[in-house]
Amino acid sequence: MSKTTKFKHTNIAEFAKTAKYRKALANRHKKESVFQFIGFFAILLSICFLASLIVNISFKASGAFSATYVKMPIYLDKEIIKEDNPAYLENFAYRQLLIHNIDLYFSESNESRRAKLKILHFFSKDSYNDLKKYVINNPDKIGKNINIWLKTSSKIDQFYKKNTENILPLYKKILDNYFLNNNAIKKVISFSIFTNGDSTEAELAGIATSLTGSILTMIIFLLSSFPLGVLLALYLEEFAVKNKFADFIEININNLAAIPSIIFGLLGLSVFINLLHVPRSSALIGGLTLSLMVLPTIVIATRNSIKAIPSTIKHAALGLGASPMQVALHHTLPLALPGILTGTILAVSRALGETAPLIMIGMIAFIIDKPESFSDPTTVLPVQIYLWSNNPEIGFVEKTSATILLLLLFLVAFNSIAIWLRNKFSRKW
Repeated sequence: MSKTTKFKHTNIAEFAKTAKYRKALANRHKKESVFQFIGFFAILLSICFLASLIVNISFKASGAFSATYVKMPIYLDKEIIKEDNPAYLENFAYRQLLIHNIDLYFSESNESRRAKLKILHFFSKDSYNDLKKYVINNPDKIGKNINIWLKTSSKIDQFYKKNTENILPLYKKILDNYFLNNNAIKKVISFSIFTNGDSTEAELAGIATSLTGSILTMIIFLLSSFPLGVLLALYLEEFAVKNKFADFIEININNLAAIPSIIFGLLGLSVFINLLHVPRSSALIGGLTLSLMVLPTIVIATRNSIKAIPSTIKHAALGLGASPMQVALHHTLPLALPGILTGTILAVSRALGETAPLIMIGMIAFIIDKPESFSDPTTVLPVQIYLWSNNPEIGFVEKTSATILLLLLFLVAFNSIAIWLRNKFSRKW
């Protein structure tokens, strides 16, 4: 050890024993502790907010998977149901049968026509189908008294679930006198939210249309964006001449990824609808518009994956006589595939949750029937959430929460798949 080094070490050792050094060291440790505490507190706060959001949504969404039924005595009057053949029973107006029995069972209905209509709205329109199924399956019961469970309207359903205290005095009186005191009311598990389309009646509303529309839109989106994005990235990275024009294209692709999504909605409106006359509000226009929006993300992810491949692999293949096209298709793309798939799945997650560009191309329409082709009018899950969240009826709150929960599950699933693919196929060079 030289004299200079020994002198410095001696000075440092002596300095470490001074009060000034100990104070500076204590301040440094204190700042580090404060920084770690702030970071830990920020993470803890984020987890609490996220957990609170998920618990709150899950609690509200639980009501969407149950429905309230009341046990109603029904007289299948032969004066009203005049025939028992299947064709007649299939087309019979069961609303008329229910009104007739409301007159027979509820004394309040005789007070006024308005009271009778209000009592009719005590029941869901789905109760007509309950009556229809029973009569068609039991034609021998025509002319007899029966007891049947009928679905209630959303107002009664929400009151029975204790989600609201705001209910008409007439409904409260009917519930107490005819059903609650006779144990003639129950809550039944129901998954009609997955089988019904949109409706103005909260108890009948479902996501069958928007869920089908989301699936069809994602199919169009993947078919149009994945091949185009991958081939574009491969050309720019492996074959394009490096000049100012290539730099201009690269800069603009990066800038496109930062443009607000609603701008792509305007672009889809002007190009696909006004210029190419693609059917409005369809899964076809929705998928193409989302492709415009997410294409830069796929291109950037693919280019980064290709850049991560060691150049020695490409040079070795070229040295063995492979053409540039063979190197790209047989070596570059297969090795970059994990990164490409991860980027694409994350792009799908973003597209699945987008609302603004789809509103601009008319996918905010009220549509009841499920789409049967890519050109049929439809909507998607995020737009359905937006529509229901603007509805003041409390019955739509649980439907909105259930749809949000389903959308979150889809997004978590897609992100989990992306992480699994990355871990399974990633290689260390």
